[in-house]
Amino acid sequence: MSTSAPRRADLRFLLAHPAHWIALGFGSGLSPKAPGTVGTLWAWASYLVLDHWLTASQWGWVLLVGLVAGCWACTRTAQHLNIADPGAIVWDEVIAFWSVLWLAMPMGFTGQLVAFCLFRFFDAAKPGPVGWADRLFKIRDGRSPGWAQGFGILIDDVVAAFCTVLVIALWRRFVM
Repeated sequence: MSTSAPRRADLRFLLAHPAHWIALGFGSGLSPKAPGTVGTLWAWASYLVLDHWLTASQWGWVLLVGLVAGCWACTRTAQHLNIADPGAIVWDEVIAFWSVLWLAMPMGFTGQLVAFCLFRFFDAAKPGPVGWADRLFKIRDGRSPGWAQGFGILIDDVVAAFCTVLVIALWRRFVM
């Protein structure tokens, strides 16, 4: 990172570069309180809308392209904000929660709410493998940014999504 002071993500920043649109979850990351939760709520709502037009295989492509584009967008946005992992970057929540819903659907509102709560728990508390991925791959402030920065921002949320889907699958297998 450069020695200049960190920037603040705001509407002007959002509009300044296409990477910012993606990384800031199309504006959901600008929330002054709990941007990760707001980004996950945006992911939930947008998934339900987009799912009317996308097949399962098309969702797979959206997720793959979104992961690759997200690495680029999150890296660029973190560099432009001069912060290793800005809270305003919520694409990691978006792509991860889309993955949860893609793998766990169909389920009703209660199931989706449980998936949301599980994902937010794993993402925020970072237990076990989520914390390990966060510590291993995330670039901290003061280190040189590079291609791995976006990956580091995304990977702990991908692991949180995996843990969420695992809990749902175990619940369905052994309880239902």
